[in-house]
Amino acid sequence: MGMASVSSTRRMVGKVALVTGAASGIGRATAQRLAAEGAGVALADLNEPAAARVADAICASGGRAFALRLDVTSESDWQAALGRLLAEFGRIDIAVNCAGIAFACPIADTSLADWRRVQSTNVDGVFLGTRHALKAMKSGMGGGCIINIASAAGIKPLSGNAAYGTSKAAIRFFTRVAALEGAPQNIRVNSISPGAVATPMWEPTDLWPKEAAETGGREAALQALVRDRGFAEPEEIAAAVLFLASDDALHVTGADLRVDNGFAIT
Repeated sequence: MGMASVSSTRRMVGKVALVTGAASGIGRATAQRLAAEGAGVALADLNEPAAARVADAICASGGRAFALRLDVTSESDWQAALGRLLAEFGRIDIAVNCAGIAFACPIADTSLADWRRVQSTNVDGVFLGTRHALKAMKSGMGGGCIINIASAAGIKPLSGNAAYGTSKAAIRFFTRVAALEGAPQNIRVNSISPGAVATPMWEPTDLWPKEAAETGGREAALQALVRDRGFAEPEEIAAAVLFLASDDALHVTGADLRVDNGFAIT
């Protein structure tokens, strides 16, 4: 994508970040932005080869990054990921829990397996990421920042969106509790609730086949979602992450930053 204008201010020099879901979408844009601002970044994703391509591009442009395979629902994967990050960079200052899955189905047609699959990735993954980041940041005694990606769909009820919306609403509440618990160690915890963002998460939806057919491919379809439907670009959400992770937000914790063009108001 890269359509949004980005100017680097080098606000993250000396910082180390872990970003989940970093192979694509918001996670990729966030990892790229934090690295461009000077942070060392661990790009975690279930699709490690795709995350490695992003990390290689960051390194080729002078940044510091490496990729690792992470199933966010696996406790052992989280332990291994934090162990490798600390071995590579020696500390963690920022954790961004971007990994998530989309799902849309009426409640009566949603199976228990589908419900649990959404909650496992979207809620359990954020719980484990926050838990392990809190432990690592506390042991370092230097404070830190955790940012959880929720959704405007977790604020405004939408028909057919019970599983996904509930998972994202849970992230918003969980973040506030984590902020209270992190405060004594100077660990800030916030969430971001994006509206519609042009990412590959739309590919399983009914919207995608028509967009892809009319535009001629994945990248063109994503650009059309921005141009024709008013979707945000992933880089715009990454800019919000950068703000919350920076010293400009030193007194911001327990907040949910809506980046939804007013969607959840109406």
